[in-house]
Amino acid sequence: MKVKIDAERCQGHGRCYDLAPGLFSEDDEGYGQVIGDGVVQPGQEQMAKLALSNCPERAIESL
Repeated sequence: MKVKIDAERCQGHGRCYDLAPGLFSEDDEGYGQVIGDGVVQPGQEQMAKLALSNCPERAIESL
């Protein structure tokens, strides 16, 4: 599983990095960004799905 954020959709609510801090962080303006290459490591799948389902703009995509 791999995740990415659609920067055009992201509104900076911060749910992704609050719910999955090992996968997402915030940029200088408070918008979400993927840490590293977006590959979800074993044991982080549930956290990734939680962040994905809680994004109000549906800006997180699972590949």
